[in-house]
Amino acid sequence: MRWRAAWLRRLVPRTLYGRLACLVAVAVVISHFLAIKLMFEMGPHLFGPPPGPGPRPPPGGLDLLTHWNLWLDVAFRLSALLLVTWVGVRWLAQPVQGLADAARGLGQDVRSPPLVESGTVECREAIRVFNQMQARICRQLDERDNFVAAVSHDLRTPLTRLALRVEALPDGQHRAQFGRDIAEMNNMITITLDYMRNVAAVEPFVLLDVESMLASLADDYAATGADVVLQDCPAGQGCAPLHTQPQALRRCVANLVDNAVRYGGRALLACYTLDGVVCLEVADDGAGVSESELQKIVQPFYRSEGSRNRHSGGVGLGLSIASDIAQRLKGRLTLSNRPEGGLLATLLFPLPGLSTASPSRPRR
Repeated sequence: MRWRAAWLRRLVPRTLYGRLACLVAVAVVISHFLAIKLMFEMGPHLFGPPPGPGPRPPPGGLDLLTHWNLWLDVAFRLSALLLVTWVGVRWLAQPVQGLADAARGLGQDVRSPPLVESGTVECREAIRVFNQMQARICRQLDERDNFVAAVSHDLRTPLTRLALRVEALPDGQHRAQFGRDIAEMNNMITITLDYMRNVAAVEPFVLLDVESMLASLADDYAATGADVVLQDCPAGQGCAPLHTQPQALRRCVANLVDNAVRYGGRALLACYTLDGVVCLEVADDGAGVSESELQKIVQPFYRSEGSRNRHSGGVGLGLSIASDIAQRLKGRLTLSNRPEGGLLATLLFPLPGLSTASPSRPRR
């Protein structure tokens, strides 16, 4: 049985031109077969009465029966051609659709298994090139991770020596100042290298209770003395569970909270589900951001005018990392100024199969 199937597969054309030619030939044979069958079944009335003696139709053209028979013949031919075309399109487009789906999912999982080479010769060549491209990307990511690990080791080694030497300083005030500077440098190195390594990409997706995660995050910040408050969900708009990466989402929200606390003094957290979209909000009471900078501050290493000092400014990666994580989790980050003052950062995650449009913010 297997050798028969293999023999039949050898008969199938391997090129795109061969398959199209085969489909056209099948369509022509089927349509002509149906037309001949129609001619035999309808008999001599198909094209009118035969020539010779006998009654003839009145002048003025073909009769109504002959007219409908001709249209029926055309309909049979056209139906056969459309049917074969539909089957052919699905047959030819299936490998291409699989390649498109794989390319679409490459951003979510670059280490997914390679595609099976199938379809026409052209499709097989495209799939082969796609698999080679994916393998090269994986090799480059491995080389990047090794490079970042080496850089991390080289940068942290002198910081560790500095931290040990600072502990031996007799002046407690200077010791505390040096300690804060070293901690800040260590934090900048960690944020920058984590951004370069894209460390959240390998975490599995699970069903997460978002409200519980925000409550835990607010408690952790409150334990450090930060003013972070989780507001109640609006009535009838409770936060639905979200299929996501928990640690990545927590890090995304934490970056927004750090930004709100640093520039606004406190962070107000909220979550709700509206119009099929799970919304997470982080608001602050700061001065806000000018409209011209709302889109710029999510760019890597960009810092607004009000954050370019060593006491409040970071390295300009917090919002960029949050935006990248949101996109990787199939959502997006939007920024706007609050009417009452301050910046509002909103994470939007559409539920599966529902609209991705931005919902209207509920009244509180």
